Amino acid sequence: LGYICSSKLIPVSQYVGTVLVCLLGVACLRGWGRWKNSEYLQFISILEETKKNHTPATKVRSWQLDTTFDSVFDRKLSKAGVSLLKPEPRLRGAADSVLNSVRTLPCHIISFLIAHSFGRRMLYPGSVGLLQKAMRPMLLQGQARLIEEFDGQRNKLVACDGNDIDTMFVDRRRDGGQNGQTLVICCEGNAGFYEVGCMNTPLEGGYSVLGWNHPGFGGSTGVPFPQNEANAMDVVIQFAIHKLGFQLTDIVVYAWSIGGFTASWAVMSYPEIQSVVLDASFDDLLPLALKVMPDSWRPLVQHTVRQYMNLNNAEQLLKYQGPVLLIRRTRDEIITTTGPEDVMSNRGNDLLLKLLQFRYPKIMTDEGVRVVRQWLGSSNPLEEASVYSGYEVDDDWCVSVLQSYQADRDVLFPWSVGKPLGHFTFTRQINCTQYYPRTYIIHLKARKYMRNFETTHCTPLPASEFHSPWRL
Repeated sequence: LGYICSSKLIPVSQYVGTVLVCLLGVACLRGWGRWKNSEYLQFISILEETKKNHTPATKVRSWQLDTTFDSVFDRKLSKAGVSLLKPEPRLRGAADSVLNSVRTLPCHIISFLIAHSFGRRMLYPGSVGLLQKAMRPMLLQGQARLIEEFDGQRNKLVACDGNDIDTMFVDRRRDGGQNGQTLVICCEGNAGFYEVGCMNTPLEGGYSVLGWNHPGFGGSTGVPFPQNEANAMDVVIQFAIHKLGFQLTDIVVYAWSIGGFTASWAVMSYPEIQSVVLDASFDDLLPLALKVMPDSWRPLVQHTVRQYMNLNNAEQLLKYQGPVLLIRRTRDEIITTTGPEDVMSNRGNDLLLKLLQFRYPKIMTDEGVRVVRQWLGSSNPLEEASVYSGYEVDDDWCVSVLQSYQADRDVLFPWSVGKPLGHFTFTRQINCTQYYPRTYIIHLKARKYMRNFETTHCTPLPASEFHSPWRL
């Protein structure tokens, strides 16, 4: 014992007293500095005015300071950072030994460095601070427009990994229109922000709209790796259900470009969602990554993409049973593997083919793939109509066949419609010429699942081109 005595306590109390005096002095200096700071005084006055008078005008002024949200929604679970993406299956055999792991260690290290340095910034340039600083006046102007013209509500959502997700919600349910009862959740591109992005398209169509920024974009925190993207999309959907009061059957997910990853993840994870619209999106990131990197880097690019940036849109979309609409930009210069003049190199084509081959495997034989590719080769409405008229497709007959199949079986995809049952089962006489109805059906499906839009990748989609996906 011997420590609690006057000779020991007096020096200790002097040290504690000195520390407290120093802290008090620092607090006083900070207070005096803030009192003399005109920007801080303006900030306090705007913040107090917003609390007392919560009008669109005061909200615009406070949001220009990037400090105020209408509400905060926390999706954090008991264990932060819950994995929402399933890891890639790894086959283990005799070759998967400690020696093999040591040999591949340099590749893992280089892939990690690439992904976390220039790789992530190339894939998501919108997360670069310099670009955000240059776009800040435009973003503030777009945010002010959403608030003043549409009475937008800005909300901060906390994902399960702790990232703050900046969102904007425009409620049209009170307007009385049918579209206003549907919520369109918008997923932006790799340099898109809800303030100036694809959110404007459904807004012009009269829908209720919920826009959000990728992790690391605008008011959102974190970095936009696939796991963080999935976490962000998850909290956005949970917010729409539990805070905004929408049912999953009232939600449409609309994505542009790289936003197709979070959109396809959403409909895969929440299959009750009404439908999904993918504009200028692709099937897989790897072919596009290989296009912009040197050929000598091919093995390293493959490993880096699959390990850290595996945006496998098609794989996720195939797990969704609901209506899908793909919009292909016929002069797209971003998601083509050769150039905008080669419409057949557009990776949206591969997304459509994979979707049709999964849902209708008996129709998508070699002949079916050839027919669809012929239609995909059309770069304008005249060419498209020419291909279509050459097969004399009877839309009403095709729809009746599919409806009959659905009514008799009511099964999930993949469907076995088109399965040959005999020599004359799937043949039909039209104008004394014999055709195969499987060709009719696949033509109908291709046109219903995909719409062409004659423009480049970054042109905003007009509201007239935003349609609900086809339903049987």
